[in-house]
Amino acid sequence: MSSNSGAGQGVKSLIAELIGGEIARILGLRVPELVFANLDEAFGRTEGDEEIQDLLKASVGLNLALHFLSGSVTFDPNAAEVDGLLASKIVWLDCLLTNVDRTARNTNMLWWNRELWLIDHGASLYFHHSWDNWEEQSLKPFVQVKDHVLLPYASQLKEADALLRPLLTPERIKAVTDLLPESWLATHGESPYAVRDVYFRFLTNRLAHADNFLNAALHARTSLI
Repeated sequence: MSSNSGAGQGVKSLIAELIGGEIARILGLRVPELVFANLDEAFGRTEGDEEIQDLLKASVGLNLALHFLSGSVTFDPNAAEVDGLLASKIVWLDCLLTNVDRTARNTNMLWWNRELWLIDHGASLYFHHSWDNWEEQSLKPFVQVKDHVLLPYASQLKEADALLRPLLTPERIKAVTDLLPESWLATHGESPYAVRDVYFRFLTNRLAHADNFLNAALHARTSLI
């Protein structure tokens, strides 16, 4: 394992990407395969655009690679109809993860082989940017759900909750947080084990109080109708 870690948008985006993608997979949602990738210092040297080159240089080290879905197109809410239960599952997931980046402006979803695929969970788990108040953050409803691109279609939120909540057992959540490399967890000033445990406890605590974000989502959807 590389002693360095890199991501153009910062190591916390890698953590959120890995946790978000793997939890989505547990819930039966379609996510392109994620694999660890070590990027060499020579990566991006031939890029002519200086701004892009800076991002590529910042990505050197242990990173994540996402399987390329050849022929996929960006999800357009005005051109495609989404099943109510599927939309509800995705909204529920993003409320759990506090994913602020699945809006009409940036849907972070792809159509591929007539199926909806989820990409880019790097803006999730925003509690880890302030870190100290993670317990309080785990209990909060997700007020940004009002801007979720699939909220108008999410007609079965209670049904989605009943299906998904039991799937995320503590054992499964721990299996996901155990995937986090130590080199990604060294930036918080605590031991990697302690930091990994905070992610586990945040997710299990948020799940134990899922009614908080479920009710907020139901209220937000009622306000749309």
